[in-house]
Amino acid sequence: MEQHKIDRINHLAKKHKTEGLTPEEEAERAALRREYIDATLGNLKQHLDNTYVVDEKGRKTKLRKKGEQ
Repeated sequence: MEQHKIDRINHLAKKHKTEGLTPEEEAERAALRREYIDATLGNLKQHLDNTYVVDEKGRKTKLRKKGEQ
């Protein structure tokens, strides 16, 4: 996510606390928050997809999703 969008989220959060937001700003804030959450979850998923567990014998095993065998 671009830095200017994160800055905008922070600006809207500060404005919400001090003077309140218009309905248009509320909608913009919700959309930006959703985009931020989706980007963060995507990055986490990519990181976990490239994670391996090393056992005591030094064997690498790819991390699996819960419930997979």
